[in-house]
Amino acid sequence: MADEQRYVVRSTEDLGRTIGELRRTRGLTQEQMATNAGISREWLAQLERGRPSRSFSIMLRLIRRLGADLVVVAAKVPHGEA
Repeated sequence: MADEQRYVVRSTEDLGRTIGELRRTRGLTQEQMATNAGISREWLAQLERGRPSRSFSIMLRLIRRLGADLVVVAAKVPHGEA
């Protein structure tokens, strides 16, 4: 669909970059995003640097071993309308 953007997530670093890019595209600070998600800003910062939880790392490894990719499909949202 033309109003979507797709991100292939093959590593925790890919996930972090994707979350950071989507957050910035929507005009949100880390503090705003963390508050909206019910997590600490510090944890979000770690996630954006590619350091998520061990369980996510394991999930990504399982997906890759199955020959698949995790794809994030994001609707295009005008800046500041998230």
